[in-house]
Amino acid sequence: MLDNFREALWRGEFDAARGAFVAAHAADATMHLMTPLGTVGGPEAAWEAAWAPLVAAWPDLERRDTIVLRGTAPSGDWVGCSGTYVGTWRHPFLGIPATGHLAHLRFAEFFRLEDGRVVEAHVLWDLPEAMMQAGVWPMGPSLGREWAVPAPATQDGLGPHGDGAAALAVVRSMLDGLQKHDSEGPDAMGLADHWHPHLTWMGPSGIGTARGIEGFRRWHQIPFLDALPDRVGGNGRGAMFAAGDYVAYTGWPGMEMTVTGDGWLGIVPSGRRITMRSLDFWRVERGLIRENWVLIDLIHVWDQLGVDVFARMRQLASARGVVAGGSPVFPYSER
Repeated sequence: MLDNFREALWRGEFDAARGAFVAAHAADATMHLMTPLGTVGGPEAAWEAAWAPLVAAWPDLERRDTIVLRGTAPSGDWVGCSGTYVGTWRHPFLGIPATGHLAHLRFAEFFRLEDGRVVEAHVLWDLPEAMMQAGVWPMGPSLGREWAVPAPATQDGLGPHGDGAAALAVVRSMLDGLQKHDSEGPDAMGLADHWHPHLTWMGPSGIGTARGIEGFRRWHQIPFLDALPDRVGGNGRGAMFAAGDYVAYTGWPGMEMTVTGDGWLGIVPSGRRITMRSLDFWRVERGLIRENWVLIDLIHVWDQLGVDVFARMRQLASARGVVAGGSPVFPYSER
């Protein structure tokens, strides 16, 4: 039934998509949504909180799945989806001003099933990406490259087959290496033993994309470790499963750390303990990780530190003469 939901959104059949979404879930399913939406009870509440506003804002919305992975973790059976929502941004979305232009929004959505019905969902959409397209991202600039993140280079992410054991072993070994203290240096982490020389690490907007091990370290890992040296998590938390060359992970939250050092992403080193929600997909090629899609609920990170990103967005929009939540004035009438 999740397939029916995904396909109906691709076709733009929104009533059918809503019906399939509700039918795929248990009535009391726990629905964890990205900040600022929070956790709601049941699929109908989730639809009204997230998908209904997106459909209203982007009337020609289409869903483009690029990875759909099914597998089993210790916590149960999971389906993980990654892709992009695309549409013409005609009306405000969650208070983010409309642009009148084609827009894209990355998503990672994980669903845990029992007896064929979804009983728990982790839904993370890259809202900073939307703010950047609207010109009202109020936080620090990304160190990595901001772009429309692509599908797997091999174009085989929709329902890969195979037990995934080999790919899973590579990713688990890589994560174990990353847990080593950064004072031991990058060689101790074994990056070259796990990452392909042409790795593309595609982080969330606010961090951006990095190319190769050098890019990964320069634009993400070193700033991350400098600011969050006591991070714990990864293998021991969340749900990880695999099929074929693909591995998926959802942690809600997946990591815990203290913001120290020089801070991270422009965040003041407050010494405050925070958690981090991260949803990942990896593609392994000949024993090395070639592509990694990463979404983090960055707005939740700022929220834990007392920063209301949406309030700052509204202030920025006002300073630029944009009415946050307003509709654009199009230069030509629709015919």
